[in-house]
Amino acid sequence: MLVLLGFAMIAVFMVLIMTKKLTPVLALIIVPTVFGLFAGAGLGIGDMVMDSMKSMTSTAALLMFAIIYFGLMIDVGLFDPLVRFILRKLGNDPAKVVLGTALLAAAVSLDGDGSTTFILTTAAMLPIYLRLKMSPVVLTCVAGLANGTMNIVPWGGPTARAASALKIDVNEVFVPMIPSLAAGLAVVLVFAWVLGLQERNRLRATQPEIWGVPDTAEAFDGGTPAAGTGSGTFRSGAGRKGNNPGGAAPAVDGSAGSSVAVLERTETLVDEDHTAMAGTALDPNRTTLRPKLQWFNLALTVAVMGMLIADLVPLPYVFMVGSAIALLVNFPDVKDQAAQIVAHAPSIVAVVSMVMAAAVLTGVLTGTGMVEAMSAWLVQIIPSSMGPLMAVITGLLSIPMTFFMSNDAFYFGVLPVLSETAAHYGISGAEMARASITGQPFHMQSPLVPAILLLVSLAKVDLGDHHKKVLWRAAVVSLVMLGIGVLTGAIGIG
Repeated sequence: MLVLLGFAMIAVFMVLIMTKKLTPVLALIIVPTVFGLFAGAGLGIGDMVMDSMKSMTSTAALLMFAIIYFGLMIDVGLFDPLVRFILRKLGNDPAKVVLGTALLAAAVSLDGDGSTTFILTTAAMLPIYLRLKMSPVVLTCVAGLANGTMNIVPWGGPTARAASALKIDVNEVFVPMIPSLAAGLAVVLVFAWVLGLQERNRLRATQPEIWGVPDTAEAFDGGTPAAGTGSGTFRSGAGRKGNNPGGAAPAVDGSAGSSVAVLERTETLVDEDHTAMAGTALDPNRTTLRPKLQWFNLALTVAVMGMLIADLVPLPYVFMVGSAIALLVNFPDVKDQAAQIVAHAPSIVAVVSMVMAAAVLTGVLTGTGMVEAMSAWLVQIIPSSMGPLMAVITGLLSIPMTFFMSNDAFYFGVLPVLSETAAHYGISGAEMARASITGQPFHMQSPLVPAILLLVSLAKVDLGDHHKKVLWRAAVVSLVMLGIGVLTGAIGIG
Protein backbone atom coordinates (compact mmCIF):
# COMPACT_ATOMS: atom_id res chain seq x y z
CA MET A 1 0.00 0.00 0.00
CA LEU A 2 2.80 2.44 0.87
CA VAL A 3 4.51 1.68 -2.43
CA LEU A 4 1.33 2.40 -4.38
CA LEU A 5 0.63 5.57 -2.42
CA GLY A 6 4.20 6.77 -2.88
CA PHE A 7 4.26 6.36 -6.64
CA ALA A 8 0.70 7.69 -6.96
CA MET A 9 1.58 10.78 -4.93
CA ILE A 10 4.57 11.55 -7.14
CA ALA A 11 2.57 10.95 -10.31
CA VAL A 12 -0.29 13.22 -9.18
CA PHE A 13 2.19 15.93 -8.18
CA MET A 14 3.93 15.84 -11.57
CA VAL A 15 0.66 15.88 -13.51
CA LEU A 16 -0.71 18.83 -11.55
CA ILE A 17 2.34 21.05 -12.03
CA MET A 18 2.95 20.09 -15.67
CA THR A 19 -0.69 20.72 -16.61
CA LYS A 20 -0.63 23.92 -14.51
CA LYS A 21 -3.60 22.90 -12.41
CA LEU A 22 -1.66 24.00 -9.32
CA THR A 23 1.42 26.09 -8.73
CA PRO A 24 4.45 24.10 -7.52
CA VAL A 25 4.19 25.59 -4.02
CA LEU A 26 0.56 24.56 -3.62
CA ALA A 27 1.18 21.13 -5.15
CA LEU A 28 4.11 20.52 -2.81
CA ILE A 29 1.87 21.25 0.17
CA ILE A 30 -1.55 19.86 -0.78
CA VAL A 31 -0.68 16.62 -2.59
CA PRO A 32 1.65 15.17 0.11
CA THR A 33 -0.80 16.20 2.83
CA VAL A 34 -3.67 14.31 1.21
CA PHE A 35 -1.61 11.20 0.49
CA GLY A 36 0.02 11.34 3.92
CA LEU A 37 -3.37 11.24 5.57
CA PHE A 38 -4.35 8.28 3.38
CA ALA A 39 -1.13 6.57 4.50
CA GLY A 40 -2.27 6.84 8.10
CA ALA A 41 -0.04 9.71 9.23
CA GLY A 42 -2.90 11.32 11.14
CA LEU A 43 -1.99 14.28 13.32
CA GLY A 44 1.61 13.09 13.31
CA ILE A 45 1.98 14.51 9.81
CA GLY A 46 2.77 17.89 11.34
CA ASP A 47 5.80 16.54 13.22
CA MET A 48 6.99 14.77 10.05
CA VAL A 49 6.93 18.02 8.12
CA MET A 50 8.56 20.03 10.92
CA ASP A 51 11.40 17.51 11.22
CA SER A 52 11.96 17.75 7.48
CA MET A 53 11.76 21.53 7.56
CA LYS A 54 14.52 21.75 10.16
CA SER A 55 16.92 20.19 7.67
CA MET A 56 15.83 22.75 5.05
CA THR A 57 16.50 25.90 7.08
CA SER A 58 20.20 26.14 6.21
CA THR A 59 19.38 25.68 2.53
CA ALA A 60 16.72 28.39 2.70
CA ALA A 61 19.20 30.75 4.40
CA LEU A 62 21.84 29.98 1.76
CA LEU A 63 19.47 30.72 -1.11
CA MET A 64 18.08 33.84 0.54
CA PHE A 65 21.43 35.52 1.08
CA ALA A 66 22.89 34.22 -2.19
CA ILE A 67 20.01 35.93 -4.01
CA ILE A 68 20.65 39.15 -2.10
CA TYR A 69 24.40 39.02 -2.75
CA PHE A 70 24.32 38.30 -6.46
CA GLY A 71 21.35 40.60 -6.92
CA LEU A 72 23.45 43.38 -5.43
CA MET A 73 26.36 42.54 -7.69
CA ILE A 74 24.06 42.77 -10.71
CA ASP A 75 22.66 46.09 -9.50
CA VAL A 76 26.07 47.68 -8.93
CA GLY A 77 27.31 46.60 -12.37
CA LEU A 78 29.80 43.83 -11.62
CA PHE A 79 28.56 41.62 -14.46
CA ASP A 80 27.97 44.36 -17.06
CA PRO A 81 31.40 43.99 -18.76
CA LEU A 82 30.95 40.20 -18.93
CA VAL A 83 27.54 40.48 -20.56
CA ARG A 84 28.76 43.07 -23.07
CA PHE A 85 31.67 40.79 -23.94
CA ILE A 86 29.31 37.83 -24.42
CA LEU A 87 27.00 39.94 -26.58
CA ARG A 88 29.84 41.02 -28.83
CA LYS A 89 31.07 37.47 -29.24
CA LEU A 90 27.65 35.87 -29.76
CA GLY A 91 26.04 38.63 -31.78
CA ASN A 92 22.30 38.40 -32.30
CA ASP A 93 22.15 34.74 -33.30
CA PRO A 94 19.84 32.76 -30.93
CA ALA A 95 21.64 29.50 -31.74
CA LYS A 96 24.96 30.96 -30.59
CA VAL A 97 23.34 32.50 -27.51
CA VAL A 98 21.90 29.15 -26.38
CA LEU A 99 25.18 27.36 -27.06
CA GLY A 100 26.99 30.06 -25.09
CA THR A 101 24.56 29.50 -22.22
CA ALA A 102 25.46 25.81 -22.10
CA LEU A 103 29.20 26.52 -22.17
CA LEU A 104 28.92 29.19 -19.48
CA ALA A 105 26.79 26.98 -17.20
CA ALA A 106 29.17 24.04 -17.64
CA ALA A 107 32.21 26.18 -16.87
CA VAL A 108 30.70 27.77 -13.76
CA SER A 109 29.50 24.32 -12.61
CA LEU A 110 33.13 23.43 -11.96
CA ASP A 111 32.71 25.02 -8.53
CA GLY A 112 30.36 22.15 -7.67
CA ASP A 113 27.52 24.36 -6.45
CA GLY A 114 24.30 24.43 -8.46
CA SER A 115 22.92 27.57 -6.83
CA THR A 116 26.00 29.61 -7.71
CA THR A 117 25.97 28.26 -11.26
CA PHE A 118 22.35 29.22 -11.83
CA ILE A 119 22.69 32.65 -10.26
CA LEU A 120 25.70 33.56 -12.40
CA THR A 121 24.30 32.03 -15.58
CA THR A 122 20.96 33.75 -15.15
CA ALA A 123 22.61 37.05 -14.29
CA ALA A 124 24.73 36.95 -17.43
CA MET A 125 22.28 35.44 -19.93
CA LEU A 126 18.70 36.30 -18.93
CA PRO A 127 18.95 39.97 -20.04
CA ILE A 128 20.18 38.73 -23.43
CA TYR A 129 17.26 36.30 -23.75
CA LEU A 130 14.76 38.99 -22.83
CA ARG A 131 16.31 41.51 -25.20
CA LEU A 132 16.21 39.02 -28.08
CA LYS A 133 12.71 37.93 -27.03
CA MET A 134 13.93 34.37 -26.64
CA SER A 135 12.16 31.95 -24.30
CA PRO A 136 13.66 31.87 -20.77
CA VAL A 137 12.55 28.21 -20.60
CA VAL A 138 15.34 27.45 -23.09
CA LEU A 139 17.79 29.09 -20.70
CA THR A 140 16.63 27.03 -17.71
CA CYS A 141 16.62 23.85 -19.80
CA VAL A 142 20.17 24.26 -21.09
CA ALA A 143 21.58 25.50 -17.78
CA GLY A 144 19.89 22.64 -15.92
CA LEU A 145 21.27 20.05 -18.34
CA ALA A 146 24.81 21.42 -18.19
CA ASN A 147 24.86 21.67 -14.41
CA GLY A 148 23.28 18.24 -13.94
CA THR A 149 25.91 16.65 -16.15
CA MET A 150 28.76 18.41 -14.34
CA ASN A 151 27.27 17.42 -10.99
CA ILE A 152 29.30 14.19 -11.00
CA VAL A 153 32.58 16.04 -10.35
CA PRO A 154 34.10 14.69 -7.09
CA TRP A 155 33.42 17.87 -5.15
CA GLY A 156 29.86 18.18 -6.43
CA GLY A 157 28.32 15.87 -3.82
CA PRO A 158 26.81 12.74 -5.44
CA THR A 159 30.17 11.15 -6.28
CA ALA A 160 31.42 11.76 -2.75
CA ARG A 161 28.21 10.32 -1.31
CA ALA A 162 28.44 7.19 -3.45
CA ALA A 163 32.09 6.68 -2.50
CA SER A 164 31.38 7.23 1.19
CA ALA A 165 28.37 4.90 1.22
CA LEU A 166 30.42 2.07 -0.32
CA LYS A 167 33.66 2.98 1.49
CA ILE A 168 35.83 3.46 -1.59
CA ASP A 169 38.11 6.23 -2.80
CA VAL A 170 36.29 9.04 -4.59
CA ASN A 171 38.87 9.21 -7.40
CA GLU A 172 38.31 5.52 -8.06
CA VAL A 173 34.71 6.42 -8.80
CA PHE A 174 35.21 9.59 -10.82
CA VAL A 175 38.30 9.15 -13.00
CA PRO A 176 36.96 6.19 -15.05
CA MET A 177 33.78 8.21 -15.63
CA ILE A 178 35.55 11.09 -17.38
CA PRO A 179 34.70 9.69 -20.87
CA SER A 180 31.04 9.48 -19.79
CA LEU A 181 31.19 13.05 -18.55
CA ALA A 182 32.67 14.22 -21.86
CA ALA A 183 29.98 12.34 -23.81
CA GLY A 184 27.25 13.80 -21.63
CA LEU A 185 28.52 17.34 -22.18
CA ALA A 186 28.68 16.70 -25.93
CA VAL A 187 25.02 15.67 -25.92
CA VAL A 188 24.13 18.77 -23.89
CA LEU A 189 25.87 20.99 -26.47
CA VAL A 190 24.00 19.26 -29.29
CA PHE A 191 20.71 19.83 -27.49
CA ALA A 192 21.68 23.48 -26.91
CA TRP A 193 22.45 24.03 -30.59
CA VAL A 194 19.19 22.41 -31.72
CA LEU A 195 17.19 24.43 -29.20
CA GLY A 196 18.95 27.56 -30.45
CA LEU A 197 18.03 26.75 -34.05
CA GLN A 198 14.43 26.21 -32.97
CA GLU A 199 14.41 29.58 -31.23
CA ARG A 200 15.90 31.20 -34.33
CA ASN A 201 13.13 29.73 -36.50
CA ARG A 202 10.41 30.61 -33.99
CA LEU A 203 11.51 34.23 -33.81
CA ARG A 204 11.77 34.45 -37.57
CA ALA A 205 8.20 33.16 -37.89
CA THR A 206 6.60 35.17 -35.08
CA GLN A 207 8.48 38.47 -35.52
CA PRO A 208 9.11 38.95 -39.24
CA GLU A 209 9.31 42.71 -38.80
CA ILE A 210 12.44 42.20 -36.68
CA TRP A 211 13.96 38.92 -37.79
CA GLY A 212 12.75 38.79 -41.37
CA VAL A 213 11.03 36.03 -43.33
CA PRO A 214 13.40 34.20 -45.68
CA ASP A 215 12.08 32.92 -48.96
CA THR A 216 12.06 29.24 -49.82
CA ALA A 217 15.18 29.56 -51.96
CA GLU A 218 17.41 30.74 -49.14
CA ALA A 219 17.97 29.43 -45.64
CA PHE A 220 18.97 31.55 -42.70
CA ASP A 221 22.73 31.37 -42.68
CA GLY A 222 23.32 32.47 -39.10
CA GLY A 223 25.08 35.69 -40.11
CA THR A 224 24.47 38.74 -38.02
CA PRO A 225 25.24 42.39 -38.52
CA ALA A 226 28.27 43.58 -36.64
CA ALA A 227 27.56 44.83 -33.16
CA GLY A 228 27.17 48.55 -33.16
CA THR A 229 25.77 48.87 -36.66
CA GLY A 230 22.42 50.46 -37.28
CA SER A 231 21.42 48.53 -40.35
CA GLY A 232 20.49 45.06 -41.41
CA THR A 233 21.36 43.27 -44.64
CA PHE A 234 18.86 41.80 -47.05
CA ARG A 235 19.22 39.57 -50.09
CA SER A 236 17.12 38.98 -53.14
CA GLY A 237 16.44 35.74 -54.89
CA ALA A 238 18.67 37.00 -57.73
CA GLY A 239 21.56 37.38 -55.31
CA ARG A 240 21.56 41.20 -55.15
CA LYS A 241 22.42 42.83 -51.85
CA GLY A 242 21.41 46.05 -50.30
CA ASN A 243 20.98 47.81 -47.00
CA ASN A 244 17.91 48.38 -44.94
CA PRO A 245 18.63 51.74 -43.34
CA GLY A 246 17.57 52.25 -39.79
CA GLY A 247 16.42 48.68 -39.32
CA ALA A 248 13.14 49.13 -41.14
CA ALA A 249 10.66 46.37 -41.78
CA PRO A 250 11.65 43.79 -44.42
CA ALA A 251 11.34 44.96 -47.97
CA VAL A 252 10.02 42.94 -50.89
CA ASP A 253 11.60 43.18 -54.30
CA GLY A 254 8.97 43.56 -57.00
CA SER A 255 11.02 41.91 -59.73
CA ALA A 256 9.59 38.75 -61.22
CA GLY A 257 10.53 35.46 -59.64
CA SER A 258 12.36 36.93 -56.68
CA SER A 259 11.63 38.29 -53.26
CA VAL A 260 13.69 40.15 -50.76
CA ALA A 261 13.66 39.20 -47.11
CA VAL A 262 15.69 40.43 -44.19
CA LEU A 263 17.76 37.48 -43.00
CA GLU A 264 19.38 39.13 -40.03
CA ARG A 265 17.92 40.83 -37.01
CA THR A 266 17.60 44.51 -37.83
CA GLU A 267 17.73 45.67 -34.21
CA THR A 268 21.09 45.84 -32.48
CA LEU A 269 21.96 44.53 -29.07
CA VAL A 270 25.13 46.45 -28.41
CA ASP A 271 26.08 49.91 -29.51
CA GLU A 272 28.68 52.33 -28.30
CA ASP A 273 26.47 53.62 -25.50
CA HIS A 274 24.93 50.21 -24.75
CA THR A 275 21.48 51.80 -25.05
CA ALA A 276 20.04 48.49 -26.25
CA MET A 277 20.13 47.27 -22.64
CA ALA A 278 17.95 50.13 -21.42
CA GLY A 279 15.00 48.92 -19.41
CA THR A 280 16.65 45.62 -18.48
CA ALA A 281 18.47 44.51 -15.34
CA LEU A 282 21.63 45.78 -17.04
CA ASP A 283 20.34 49.25 -17.87
CA PRO A 284 23.51 51.37 -18.24
CA ASN A 285 21.76 54.35 -16.64
CA ARG A 286 20.44 52.64 -13.50
CA THR A 287 21.05 54.58 -10.31
CA THR A 288 22.51 51.60 -8.45
CA LEU A 289 25.68 51.44 -10.60
CA ARG A 290 28.93 51.78 -8.65
CA PRO A 291 31.70 51.93 -11.31
CA LYS A 292 34.28 53.26 -8.82
CA LEU A 293 33.78 50.15 -6.68
CA GLN A 294 34.10 47.68 -9.56
CA TRP A 295 37.43 46.24 -8.39
CA PHE A 296 36.32 46.05 -4.77
CA ASN A 297 33.16 44.17 -5.74
CA LEU A 298 35.16 41.82 -7.95
CA ALA A 299 37.63 41.11 -5.12
CA LEU A 300 34.77 40.53 -2.68
CA THR A 301 33.07 38.11 -5.09
CA VAL A 302 36.31 36.20 -5.67
CA ALA A 303 36.75 35.97 -1.90
CA VAL A 304 33.19 34.67 -1.45
CA MET A 305 33.69 32.09 -4.21
CA GLY A 306 37.01 31.09 -2.66
CA MET A 307 35.36 30.50 0.70
CA LEU A 308 32.62 28.54 -1.05
CA ILE A 309 35.13 26.20 -2.70
CA ALA A 310 37.36 25.90 0.38
CA ASP A 311 34.32 25.00 2.51
CA LEU A 312 35.93 26.39 5.65
CA VAL A 313 32.78 28.09 6.93
CA PRO A 314 29.11 27.15 6.43
CA LEU A 315 27.96 28.59 3.11
CA PRO A 316 24.88 30.41 4.46
CA TYR A 317 27.16 32.38 6.80
CA VAL A 318 29.57 33.16 3.94
CA PHE A 319 26.77 34.75 1.92
CA MET A 320 25.37 36.52 4.98
CA VAL A 321 28.71 38.23 5.65
CA GLY A 322 29.30 38.86 1.94
CA SER A 323 25.87 40.49 1.56
CA ALA A 324 26.42 42.63 4.66
CA ILE A 325 29.80 43.90 3.42
CA ALA A 326 28.45 44.53 -0.09
CA LEU A 327 25.50 46.52 1.26
CA LEU A 328 27.64 48.51 3.67
CA VAL A 329 30.27 49.54 1.13
CA ASN A 330 28.05 50.08 -1.93
CA PHE A 331 25.07 51.63 -0.11
CA PRO A 332 26.27 53.44 3.02
CA ASP A 333 22.90 55.11 3.52
CA VAL A 334 20.53 53.05 5.69
CA LYS A 335 17.52 53.84 3.49
CA ASP A 336 19.37 52.60 0.40
CA GLN A 337 20.32 49.39 2.22
CA ALA A 338 16.70 48.73 3.13
CA ALA A 339 15.57 49.54 -0.41
CA GLN A 340 18.02 47.05 -1.88
CA ILE A 341 16.80 44.24 0.38
CA VAL A 342 13.18 45.02 -0.47
CA ALA A 343 14.02 45.13 -4.20
CA HIS A 344 15.07 41.47 -4.09
CA ALA A 345 12.24 40.33 -1.82
CA PRO A 346 10.08 38.84 -4.64
CA SER A 347 12.86 36.47 -5.72
CA ILE A 348 13.58 35.53 -2.11
CA VAL A 349 9.94 34.77 -1.31
CA ALA A 350 9.52 32.70 -4.47
CA VAL A 351 12.54 30.51 -3.72
CA VAL A 352 12.26 30.17 0.06
CA SER A 353 8.54 29.36 -0.12
CA MET A 354 9.24 26.49 -2.53
CA VAL A 355 12.06 25.18 -0.35
CA MET A 356 9.82 25.20 2.69
CA ALA A 357 6.96 23.63 0.73
CA ALA A 358 9.30 20.89 -0.50
CA ALA A 359 9.76 19.94 3.17
CA VAL A 360 6.14 18.74 3.16
CA LEU A 361 6.82 16.29 0.34
CA THR A 362 10.10 14.99 1.77
CA GLY A 363 8.64 14.84 5.28
CA VAL A 364 5.67 12.73 4.19
CA LEU A 365 7.79 10.46 1.98
CA THR A 366 10.20 9.77 4.83
CA GLY A 367 7.89 9.94 7.83
CA THR A 368 5.26 7.56 6.48
CA GLY A 369 7.87 5.06 5.33
CA MET A 370 7.01 5.50 1.64
CA VAL A 371 10.64 5.99 0.56
CA GLU A 372 11.80 2.88 2.41
CA ALA A 373 8.93 0.80 1.04
CA MET A 374 9.47 2.01 -2.54
CA SER A 375 13.20 1.26 -2.34
CA ALA A 376 12.68 -2.22 -0.91
CA TRP A 377 10.04 -3.00 -3.55
CA LEU A 378 12.33 -1.96 -6.40
CA VAL A 379 15.12 -4.15 -5.07
CA GLN A 380 12.80 -7.14 -4.65
CA ILE A 381 11.35 -7.02 -8.16
CA ILE A 382 14.75 -7.43 -9.80
CA PRO A 383 14.91 -11.11 -10.83
CA SER A 384 18.02 -13.10 -9.90
CA SER A 385 18.62 -13.86 -13.57
CA MET A 386 19.40 -10.17 -14.09
CA GLY A 387 22.03 -10.18 -11.35
CA PRO A 388 24.96 -9.76 -13.75
CA LEU A 389 23.30 -6.57 -14.99
CA MET A 390 22.99 -5.02 -11.51
CA ALA A 391 25.32 -2.13 -12.34
CA VAL A 392 23.32 -1.22 -15.45
CA ILE A 393 20.06 -1.67 -13.54
CA THR A 394 21.38 0.61 -10.80
CA GLY A 395 22.20 3.24 -13.39
CA LEU A 396 18.67 2.99 -14.81
CA LEU A 397 17.10 3.12 -11.35
CA SER A 398 19.17 6.17 -10.42
CA ILE A 399 17.35 8.22 -13.04
CA PRO A 400 13.85 8.14 -11.48
CA MET A 401 14.88 7.38 -7.90
CA THR A 402 17.20 10.36 -7.44
CA PHE A 403 14.45 12.52 -8.93
CA PHE A 404 11.87 11.40 -6.38
CA MET A 405 14.12 11.25 -3.35
CA SER A 406 17.15 13.08 -2.00
CA ASN A 407 20.67 12.06 -2.93
CA ASP A 408 21.26 11.13 0.70
CA ALA A 409 18.30 8.76 0.72
CA PHE A 410 19.41 7.06 -2.50
CA TYR A 411 23.15 6.83 -1.91
CA PHE A 412 23.05 5.93 1.77
CA GLY A 413 19.79 3.96 1.78
CA VAL A 414 19.35 2.24 -1.58
CA LEU A 415 22.82 1.97 -3.13
CA PRO A 416 24.39 -0.16 -0.36
CA VAL A 417 21.58 -2.73 -0.69
CA LEU A 418 21.97 -2.89 -4.46
CA SER A 419 25.75 -3.07 -4.16
CA GLU A 420 25.59 -5.96 -1.70
CA THR A 421 23.41 -7.88 -4.14
CA ALA A 422 25.72 -7.08 -7.06
CA ALA A 423 28.76 -8.36 -5.17
CA HIS A 424 27.41 -11.92 -5.52
CA TYR A 425 27.78 -11.55 -9.29
CA GLY A 426 31.34 -10.22 -9.23
CA ILE A 427 30.40 -6.55 -9.67
CA SER A 428 32.61 -4.25 -7.59
CA GLY A 429 31.42 -1.44 -5.39
CA ALA A 430 33.30 1.07 -7.56
CA GLU A 431 31.35 -0.04 -10.64
CA MET A 432 28.07 0.28 -8.73
CA ALA A 433 29.05 3.75 -7.52
CA ARG A 434 29.89 4.86 -11.05
CA ALA A 435 26.58 3.57 -12.37
CA SER A 436 24.68 5.29 -9.57
CA ILE A 437 25.90 8.79 -10.50
CA THR A 438 24.74 8.63 -14.13
CA GLY A 439 21.25 9.73 -13.11
CA GLN A 440 22.44 13.14 -11.92
CA PRO A 441 21.39 15.12 -15.04
CA PHE A 442 17.83 13.94 -14.34
CA HIS A 443 18.13 14.36 -10.57
CA MET A 444 19.06 18.03 -10.86
CA GLN A 445 15.65 18.80 -12.39
CA SER A 446 13.78 17.51 -9.32
CA PRO A 447 11.59 19.92 -7.35
CA LEU A 448 13.35 18.52 -4.29
CA VAL A 449 16.59 20.18 -5.45
CA PRO A 450 16.65 23.76 -4.09
CA ALA A 451 19.01 24.94 -6.84
CA ILE A 452 16.55 24.17 -9.62
CA LEU A 453 13.83 26.04 -7.71
CA LEU A 454 16.22 28.97 -7.59
CA LEU A 455 16.85 28.75 -11.35
CA VAL A 456 13.20 28.78 -12.40
CA SER A 457 12.42 31.53 -9.90
CA LEU A 458 15.21 33.82 -11.11
CA ALA A 459 14.25 33.23 -14.74
CA LYS A 460 10.54 33.61 -13.88
CA VAL A 461 9.78 30.27 -15.52
CA ASP A 462 7.04 27.89 -14.47
CA LEU A 463 8.46 24.63 -13.10
CA GLY A 464 6.02 22.61 -15.19
CA ASP A 465 7.17 24.36 -18.38
CA HIS A 466 10.76 23.66 -17.43
CA HIS A 467 10.00 19.97 -16.87
CA LYS A 468 8.22 19.62 -20.20
CA LYS A 469 11.30 20.79 -22.05
CA VAL A 470 14.08 19.36 -19.93
CA LEU A 471 13.06 15.96 -18.53
CA TRP A 472 13.31 13.81 -21.65
CA ARG A 473 16.54 15.51 -22.64
CA ALA A 474 17.99 14.93 -19.17
CA ALA A 475 17.01 11.25 -19.43
CA VAL A 476 18.83 10.99 -22.77
CA VAL A 477 21.98 12.55 -21.30
CA SER A 478 21.87 10.11 -18.36
CA LEU A 479 21.40 7.12 -20.67
CA VAL A 480 24.30 8.23 -22.87
CA MET A 481 26.56 8.57 -19.82
CA LEU A 482 25.51 5.10 -18.66
CA GLY A 483 26.06 3.63 -22.12
CA ILE A 484 29.53 5.15 -22.49
CA GLY A 485 30.38 3.89 -19.01
CA VAL A 486 29.51 0.35 -20.09
CA LEU A 487 31.39 0.66 -23.39
CA THR A 488 34.56 1.92 -21.69
CA GLY A 489 34.40 -0.73 -18.97
CA ALA A 490 33.89 1.78 -16.16
CA ILE A 491 30.52 0.12 -15.51
CA GLY A 492 30.93 -3.62 -15.84
CA ILE A 493 28.56 -6.48 -16.51
CA GLY A 494 29.09 -9.48 -14.24
